[in-house]
Amino acid sequence: MGLSDNNLYGHLSSKWGKCKNLTSLIISNNNLTGSIPPELARATNLHILDLSSNKLNGKIPKELGNLTSLIQLSISCNNLSGEIPVQIASLQKLTILELATNNLIGFIPKQLGRFPMLWNLNLSQNKFEGNIPDEIGQLKVIENIDLSVNFLNGTIPAMLGSLKYLETLNLSHNNLSGTIPLSYGEMPSLTIVDISYNWLEGPIPSIPAFQKAPIGTLRNNKGLCGNVSGLEPCSTPSTNFHSHKTKMILVLVLPLSLGFILLAIFAYGLLYHLCKTSSTKECMATEESHTGNLFSIWSFDGKMVYENIIEATEEFDNKHLIGVGGQGSVYKAELPTGQVVAVKKLHSLQNGEMSNLKAFA
Repeated sequence: MGLSDNNLYGHLSSKWGKCKNLTSLIISNNNLTGSIPPELARATNLHILDLSSNKLNGKIPKELGNLTSLIQLSISCNNLSGEIPVQIASLQKLTILELATNNLIGFIPKQLGRFPMLWNLNLSQNKFEGNIPDEIGQLKVIENIDLSVNFLNGTIPAMLGSLKYLETLNLSHNNLSGTIPLSYGEMPSLTIVDISYNWLEGPIPSIPAFQKAPIGTLRNNKGLCGNVSGLEPCSTPSTNFHSHKTKMILVLVLPLSLGFILLAIFAYGLLYHLCKTSSTKECMATEESHTGNLFSIWSFDGKMVYENIIEATEEFDNKHLIGVGGQGSVYKAELPTGQVVAVKKLHSLQNGEMSNLKAFA
C-alpha cells in the first residue's frame, strides 16, 4: 500500500494490523501524528514498513519485533523518543533500518549486530550516547553506516575495519576520541568517510577514502595528520626519536649548565674577595714599611743621628735647603745608611731666645 506524499493527517489507524495479507505499508511524507499503534505488528506478512517524514511521537513499539518477514523498517524524521527496543533484533531478514532524525536516547543496542542481511543502518541525528558497540562489526554485508550527530564517545571500534563491503561511513559530530584503528587501512570498498567534529588524533589510513577525502570530512578533530590538504603532516618515527632524544639532552644539559654557571659565579666571588683582602693586607704592609722606614732613625742613638745629620747637611748649608715654613727650614739629608730624610731646623723664638741648636724635627 503506497500512500506517500498525500498530505494525509490524523493518527495512524490500528486497523492496519488486521490486514493479514498486507506486505507493504508506505505512508511517508505526510502529516500523521500520534504514536505507532502496537497492533500494527499483527500484519505479520509485512515486508516494508515506511512511516518516515511524519509527525509521529511516542516510543517504538517493542511488538514490531514480531514482524519477522520485515526487510525494511523506515521511521526516520519523526518525533519518536525513548530507546531502541532490543526486540528489533528478531527481524533477521531486515536489510534496511532507518531510525534517523528522532529523539531516541540511550545506548545503541549491541543486538543490532545480529542482522545477517542488513546493508543500510542509519541512526543519525538522535541522542544516543556511550560507545559504538563492537558488534556492529559483525554486520558482514553492511554497505552504509550513519551514526552522525549523536553523543557517542569512546574510541572507534577496530572491528569496523573488517567490514569489507562497507562503502559509506559517517561518524561525524560525536565525541569520539583516540586514533583511527590500523584495520581501517584494509577496507577495499570504502569510498566515502566523514569523521569530522570529534576528538580524533593521529595519522589517517592510507586508503583513497581517507587520502582523497575533502577536508570538510576530516576537520575539527584533536590532531589528525596525513598527506591531505588542510591537515598537518605526520611526524616520522625517526623524527619522534630525534625529538625525544633532543628533549632528553636538554633535560640533562640544562641543569648541568646552570650548576656550572652558579659554581663559576661563586668561584669568581670568592677569588674577588680573597684578592681584595690580599691587596688590603699588602697596602697595610707597605704603609707600615714606609712608616717604619721614616721613623726608623729614632731607634738610633740621638747623638749619633745628630752628628750624621750635621755632616749630611754640611751644617745646614743652603744647598741642602728644600723648603721654608713658618716654624723652620727643611733640609734634605742623606744618612750614611743611604736613607734620605727631611730634617726641619726650627727658627729663633719670638722672644729673642734661641732654640736649642740641636733641635730638629
